Amino acid sequence: MDAAPQTPRVLVIGLDPYRVPGPWDPKPAADAIAAGVEQFAEHRVGVQTCLFGLDGSDDIPAVVTAALSAQPWECVVVGGGVRRSEGDLFEQVVNLVRRHAPDAAIAFNTRPDDTFEAAARWIDVS
Repeated sequence: MDAAPQTPRVLVIGLDPYRVPGPWDPKPAADAIAAGVEQFAEHRVGVQTCLFGLDGSDDIPAVVTAALSAQPWECVVVGGGVRRSEGDLFEQVVNLVRRHAPDAAIAFNTRPDDTFEAAARWIDVS
């Protein structure tokens, strides 16, 4: 018998590796993101991702605001790609989290595959 999907408690905000310009192979990053998200299921913690592109195809504030406003979150993890992006993207995202999910803890991963560990520092995973 399959377990019912868990209600998302954690929102992961990051870059969609397939929509980040540049001469690079996005597959390893996408695989690492998938592995990181799978750890939430292994621990029976609901998760939702909010991935956006840097190719100009997204209204990033609108995409992030919609995800943050979808429900109350216990924790929001902001990915390393967002933090290392040029310009003020990181500041925009952190301020959107403060505004639209003020009760959520904010966590930062170091790699896509340690996203669960970042969230687990701030939520009850027992």
